[in-house]
Amino acid sequence: MTTDSSSTNRAPAEGISTFKGQDRALRADRLGTGGLLLSVLAATAPLMVVAGVMPTTFAVMGIVGQPLLFVVLGTVLVLFSLGYAEMSRHVHNAGAFYAYISRGLGGTAGAGAALVALVAYNSLQVGIYGIFGFEVSGLFATYADVEVAWWVPALAAALAVGVLGWLKIDVNAKVLGVLLVIEVLLVVVFDIAAVADPGKEGLSLHAFNPDTLTGAGVGTALCFCIAAFLGFEQAPVYAEETSRPHVLVPRVMFLAVAGVAVFFAVSSWALTVATGPATIVATSQEQSAGLLFFLTEDRLGSTFTDVLHVLFVTGMFAAMLSFHNVVARYAFAMGREGLLPAAFGRTTGSSGAPGTGSLLQTGIAVVLVLTFALTDDKPSGDPTAPVLHLFTWGGNIGALGVIVLMAIASLSVVVFFVRRGAAGAQAWRLVTSAVAGIALVVIAVYTVKDFDVLVGTGPDSALRWILPGVIGLALVTGLVQGAILRTRAPETHARIGLGNEAFQLEKEAERTP
Repeated sequence: MTTDSSSTNRAPAEGISTFKGQDRALRADRLGTGGLLLSVLAATAPLMVVAGVMPTTFAVMGIVGQPLLFVVLGTVLVLFSLGYAEMSRHVHNAGAFYAYISRGLGGTAGAGAALVALVAYNSLQVGIYGIFGFEVSGLFATYADVEVAWWVPALAAALAVGVLGWLKIDVNAKVLGVLLVIEVLLVVVFDIAAVADPGKEGLSLHAFNPDTLTGAGVGTALCFCIAAFLGFEQAPVYAEETSRPHVLVPRVMFLAVAGVAVFFAVSSWALTVATGPATIVATSQEQSAGLLFFLTEDRLGSTFTDVLHVLFVTGMFAAMLSFHNVVARYAFAMGREGLLPAAFGRTTGSSGAPGTGSLLQTGIAVVLVLTFALTDDKPSGDPTAPVLHLFTWGGNIGALGVIVLMAIASLSVVVFFVRRGAAGAQAWRLVTSAVAGIALVVIAVYTVKDFDVLVGTGPDSALRWILPGVIGLALVTGLVQGAILRTRAPETHARIGLGNEAFQLEKEAERTP
C-alpha cells in the first residue's frame, strides 16, 4: 500500500483542543475507564465464545492446545497494542483504524482502511443476528412450545439495537456492562465447577503443552481464536467521548487484551479439564455448540443451565449493540471527513450520538436479515442455515477485515513515528509493531487459505474466494475513492484522518484576518 507525503506530515492531534461548537463533534466526558472497558469487552461476547467458538475449534480443528493458542494470540496482540496504544495518545478520532492508518500511510490508504472497517464491523454485527435469531427461536420452542421463525427475533433485536444506538453512549455502556458482568460470572462459576469436579484425567495441564499445537489445523484454529479477541481494538473509536483519551484508551486496550487472554485461556482449559484432554475433541464433535450446556447440566444442574441459555442470548445482544456503536462512529467519522455524505457526520439531539450512522447500520442489518430469511427460511431447508450462513459468513468476513486492518495499522505505526523523527525514542514500540504486523499477516494468509473450512464450504466452492474477496473489494474501492479525492478534492483528501481537529483548524483560519 502506498503512502502520500502530503498527508503523513500533517500536524499531530496533541495540544489541539476539540471544537465543541458544531454537531460534528461527539460529546466528550461520557465514558470513564469502567464504561469504556465494558463497551469494548461486550463485543467479545464471552459466553458466545465459550459456548460456541471453543467447542467448534476443538471439534473442527482437533487442536487440544486451544488454551495455549489464547496465550500466544494474547502475546501477539499485546505487542500490537504497544504501538497502537501509543498512536492513540497522538490521534483522537472516532475513525480509529483508518485515522491511524491515514496519519502513517496517508489519506488514500486511510480511505481504503475506512471502507474495510465499515464493511468488517457491519459483517461482524449482522452475522450475530443469525445465531441470535436461531437461539431465541429455540428458547421459544423449548420453554413456551411456540414456533417462531428465526428472523422474527432477529428483526426485533435489530430495531431494539437501533433505538439504543440513538441514546447517550453512557446509557449504552450501562446496558452492556450489566449483561457482560452477568455472563462472565456464570462462566467463572462453570470454570470453578470444572476444576472442582474434573474428568478422569484430573487437573491436567496437557492443553498448555506446545506438543498439542501440531497438525494442519493450527493455522485455522488461530483464525477461530483471534476472532474471540475482537473488541479490544475498538477503544480508540470512543476516544472523543472520554474525559482523558490519552490515558484511558491505552489503559483500556491493555486491560482488555490481558483480561480476554487470561479469561479465555482459563475457560478453554476448564473445558479440557471437565472432559479430559484425551476426549475433548471427540466430546466437542458429539456435542457441538451444546458442549458447555452438557457439562453444566451434569455439574450445576438444569436451572443453572437454563439461565445460561438465556444469558447466551443476552450476551449476543450485548455484542450486537457494541458492534453497532462502533459502526455508527466509523460512519460518523467518514461523513465528517468527506468519505460518506455529510449527513453522516452530524450528531443527534441532546444525546450527542451519531444518529445517521446508527440508522445506516440498522438499515443494513434489516436488509441482510430479510435477505437471508427469504433465501434460507424454507420449509424444506436446513433450519440451521441462518447460523451456518449469516453467522459464519458475516463473522469470518468481519474477522478477516479486522486482521487486515491490524496488520496495516502495525505498518502505519512504524511509518508514523519514523516520519516524525521519533524512531529512536520509540524504537522498542516500532520493533513490537513490526513483529506483531508480521504475525498478523501470517494469520491473514491462513485465514484466506482456509476460508472454506471457516465457513463450512467445500474446497471447490467459489465462496471460499468470493467471501474473503468482499474485504479485498472494499479495500480496492476505498483506495480508488481516496485517489479520486486526492486529484479532484485535495482539501477533502487532506482532512482524512484529522477528525474534529480539521474543523478546529478551519475555525481558527476563519478568525485569522
